[in-house]
Amino acid sequence: MTGMDIGSVFQGKKVTVMGLGLLGRGVGDAAYLAEMGAEVIVTDLKTEDELAESVLMLRDYANITFVLGEHRLRDFRDRDFILKAAGVPLDSPYIAEAEQHTIPVRMSAAMFAKLSGVPMIGVTGTRGKSTVTHMIYHVLREITEDTGNGGVVLGGNVRGVSNLQLLKEVGEDSLAVFELDSWQLQGFGVEEISPQISVFTNFMSDHLNYYQNDIEAYFKDKAQIFLHQNSHDVFVTTPHVLEVANAYAKKYGLTFGGEVLLTDVSILPEDIVLAMPGKHNRLNAALAVTALRALSLPDELIFAGLSTFQGVPGRLELLREYRGVKIYNDNNATTPEATREGLQAVAVKKNVILIMGGADKGLDLEGLVSDLSAYAKEVVMIPGTGTDRMRERMVGAEYVDTLREALAAALAKAENGDVVLFSPAFASFGQFSNEYERNDMFVEQVSFLT
Repeated sequence: MTGMDIGSVFQGKKVTVMGLGLLGRGVGDAAYLAEMGAEVIVTDLKTEDELAESVLMLRDYANITFVLGEHRLRDFRDRDFILKAAGVPLDSPYIAEAEQHTIPVRMSAAMFAKLSGVPMIGVTGTRGKSTVTHMIYHVLREITEDTGNGGVVLGGNVRGVSNLQLLKEVGEDSLAVFELDSWQLQGFGVEEISPQISVFTNFMSDHLNYYQNDIEAYFKDKAQIFLHQNSHDVFVTTPHVLEVANAYAKKYGLTFGGEVLLTDVSILPEDIVLAMPGKHNRLNAALAVTALRALSLPDELIFAGLSTFQGVPGRLELLREYRGVKIYNDNNATTPEATREGLQAVAVKKNVILIMGGADKGLDLEGLVSDLSAYAKEVVMIPGTGTDRMRERMVGAEYVDTLREALAAALAKAENGDVVLFSPAFASFGQFSNEYERNDMFVEQVSFLT
């Protein structure tokens, strides 16, 4: 089917888009549905003023109605389906209203997979999923450019990418590479599908505030990436994740439909140099290599492509060296474990000035506190509920109000050969609209240094 043939299924359909947001995904999805002839209601708890930039991009569509600053139960009845954004609460009364009236609740990444029918490599995990996804995508793009074959699309949990808009780009020979968080995988569970090649990087405590401290509910969503595979499919993971998955499968009488491929860093050549530091990024590379081998690609092309991968913005990204001090942006480290990995990756003895802090997710902090003693020369903290929890466990940290002040304080403490690492360990909400706003603000402040 062509992109227009796929889009024709939306002609005349009544759709409620729940969650517009400011990241471009909701805007693109709503625009696609309107372009394809659907009658669209866009509803978001944020006000029109808060969403002004997104609303402006959709104003010219006569078949879009906005309901902002609230949700209305009536917008979840008498619809052909609800398009739910990632992160909608599990106990949402509006989703319950739709389900009570037998209205399908769908999500864009899973809709793309089902409607396009193209093979997909899907990547999930508590940490590393963005890096592994972009590694795989980069290698495939390098190979397809060399051979003259195109059609590799990148989607899922990718900044500014609308999954429904990607339906316009795919053809018969396309391949999709998707980063899939636990929320987006809820949609795969509804559709009862999984990617043909599924990669599960690791599993740690996270999002327990969303899952109401039920880590099994968190894993249940993650597990959708492999639960619906068939015998022709492949599940790439580590022994630890497989142990957790086996326990979950045994408890609920589930089986693995695809071939299971376990991997570790031993599959990498000893002399391979990666742009992103740290042992965890070598494991990320091993996962990417194993997934690419499942496509029957030769190692020569895989490792050649991997050697030119420059990393992912906001993930141990070396922004610059300033007066002998390296400044790393690890904005996407939103858990204590992720910050621990960042510290261990860039530290040489105890030479790191760490900028951290933000909104609490209720995760264990003791391991991070221990690593701060081992690797951090100084700590500068920005505001948030997580910062408040850290106050009880730390002595000697400096507390500031803004990222600008945090960078200035960190550089004032740094000496030649030191590292300034921005690795928050907590979520962005409270002080920032989202993690991307926090990321862009830090990058901007570093760019201002003269």
